[in-house]
Amino acid sequence: MKVVVQRVKRSAVSVAGDIKSSIGKGLLVLLGVHAEDAEKDAEFLADKCAGLRIFDDGEGKMNLSVKDVEGAIMVVSQFTLYGDARKGNRPNFMDAARPELAERLYAHFVGRLESNIGKGKIATGIFREMMDVELVNDGPVTIIIDTRQ
Repeated sequence: MKVVVQRVKRSAVSVAGDIKSSIGKGLLVLLGVHAEDAEKDAEFLADKCAGLRIFDDGEGKMNLSVKDVEGAIMVVSQFTLYGDARKGNRPNFMDAARPELAERLYAHFVGRLESNIGKGKIATGIFREMMDVELVNDGPVTIIIDTRQ
């Protein structure tokens, strides 16, 4: 399982021009599920995202988590994180999980995040939909975490 975590001032997801969810200060998490991932991968990454100390404290040091700053998390499924473009110009997605597994682990990840930072603090994209994802990056601060490394 792989995530791209971006610290944001705000983020929103729209489908067909309609805003489906949005957050203010917090994290945008793009989540890719590998074909061999399991619940333990989702739990590890959810705990890691909730605990990342990437928000500034009173001294300007990255020392606070999203929970510490009372922020929210937007989670967007992104199978293209497992695109392999080493050969040719068209990525292959053979390592990405099939939709049934990916959706189940996505839901498990979201549930674990909610357990970590609280109900009402998690927003999501819409699984298997073409989405417009908007964000205003804060920093920018971007962290990539892969359970396979």
